[in-house]
Amino acid sequence: MTPGARIAAAIEILEKIERSSSPAEDVVSSYLRGRRYIGSKDRRNITDRIYGIQRQEARLDWLSGMSIPRMRVIVDLFLIKKISKNEIISLFEGKGYSPKPLVMDEIELLDTIKGKSFENAAYPPQIKAELPNWLAEILSAYWGNNFQNEAWALNQPASLNLRVNTIKGNRKRTLQILQKDKISANATPFSPLGLKVKDRINLRTSSAFKDGFIEIQDEGSQLVAALVETKANLKTIDLCAGSGGKTLALGAAMKDGGPLIACDVDLHRLKKLKPRLRRSGLTNISRHHLSGNNDTFYKKHTLTAERVLVDVPCSGSGAWRRTPAQKWRLNRDQLKALIALQKRIMEQAADLVIPGGRLIYATCSVLPDENEKQITWFLTQFPNFRALTIPEIWKRVFDIKCPSNALIDGTYLSLTPARHDTDGFFTAVLEKTNN
Repeated sequence: MTPGARIAAAIEILEKIERSSSPAEDVVSSYLRGRRYIGSKDRRNITDRIYGIQRQEARLDWLSGMSIPRMRVIVDLFLIKKISKNEIISLFEGKGYSPKPLVMDEIELLDTIKGKSFENAAYPPQIKAELPNWLAEILSAYWGNNFQNEAWALNQPASLNLRVNTIKGNRKRTLQILQKDKISANATPFSPLGLKVKDRINLRTSSAFKDGFIEIQDEGSQLVAALVETKANLKTIDLCAGSGGKTLALGAAMKDGGPLIACDVDLHRLKKLKPRLRRSGLTNISRHHLSGNNDTFYKKHTLTAERVLVDVPCSGSGAWRRTPAQKWRLNRDQLKALIALQKRIMEQAADLVIPGGRLIYATCSVLPDENEKQITWFLTQFPNFRALTIPEIWKRVFDIKCPSNALIDGTYLSLTPARHDTDGFFTAVLEKTNN
């Protein structure tokens, strides 16, 4: 593809993302899959441009005074890529697969912003943080003086993390296999099963992945699964399993003992667990598609589980460094609906736990309304539960002291990209004292 064709493709995809209700990454994948003539280098160039612009969307719009994908690309080329006005005009020549020619307003904008600095502009706090105003207000009040640092880290590209599948081998053995695949990785600082890949690679073609020695999983997600503190013969239910990342980690922790049940209302996501199970070598996991609130599963398994992991649907704000477009789609009504859904799921989960068992509440969110405020509500509604302190569990599971900057009130786990180089996660471990 010519440079102009790459730019045109990026603009087209960004416009499709604006119009679509599907996740941005799905829109990108669908577009590229439908155009097999686009080579791997071109795909990389196009996707890098798209995600780079999404991470700078607020600042690009502030500088241009517009909220238009095409204009964001033009300002990105001029102020960030440092491409001259004449070069941009030549790239937008309107011939072949290149973008349509610049109109007078676009040319005048280039003259207006000439000499401006993208990095040192006097951005308002919410623009500098790359957040909608209402979310910036929440997180600024929550993080205080650390707001800009936390927000900045939440907007940076995430590294590729792997979890060693202990059913197949240990970390040392897995590193040797990765080396044979010419994949360089280092041990993660917190998870004893984690690996951080150094370079961008097509991991799925490696023998380590195809033979089930590794699973792609953020280090923070690995820590959440480990803090469930399950083992063989403790009945464990993953009530919001999705495609099963944490389920697989639980299965390995149980050393393929059981029972372990993965549930979800989304059948499409739950089906994705099947090929992952085959690769993993695990046999202790059964799957159940929840048909709704009245599914007989809840009655059948009432007061039967020692561990119930509730990784609830949430804003996904902790993963914005992977999905930067999602922050602009979230609104107050959606957050309110998610909070109500989280409460209902916690109520359902509470009935599954036996006395002495645990409900582990987790989100991939950095918003307090989805995290500690939910636990405050739950403990008020269910006084027969008490919060266990994360440091106590952390010491048993990892045999090291829990970092103090990973705690809220010394009790709950709070991970962020700025402090731990993980996605943002919250975890509370709640023990049932009686019925």
